[in-house]
Amino acid sequence: MIDGEQIAVGSDQDVVRVRQLVRTVAVAVKLSLVDQTKLVTAASELARNTLVYGGGGTVEVSRVDNGRRQGIRIVFADQGPGIVDLDLALTDGYTTGGGLGLGLSGARRLVDEFTVDTAAGQGTTVTVTKWCR
Repeated sequence: MIDGEQIAVGSDQDVVRVRQLVRTVAVAVKLSLVDQTKLVTAASELARNTLVYGGGGTVEVSRVDNGRRQGIRIVFADQGPGIVDLDLALTDGYTTGGGLGLGLSGARRLVDEFTVDTAAGQGTTVTVTKWCR
């Protein structure tokens, strides 16, 4: 793995900065335009979740290489209330915000690897990876 850049997420402007950084790194690792768009969309949703539901946190964007191909790994971490029912939160169409966001399930569909580490009262860490094709 190549060391990444970390952004503190505490405002809407920080969410924009996350999107810009993800786009820049996606271009650098030569993701296709379609995959760049998918990854930026997922990152935007997850950064917004970090802000709105986690009360803010950090996003770390790293270039990764598994020996066969390059990609991007993004870690979204907060110290918020955690996700009480992860299975429900990963259900298509589920939202607690009443909005039209993708939710966790939508973000999961846009990336190649997706993990969530959460516990009630202990925050949430979502890690996603998108590989070059």
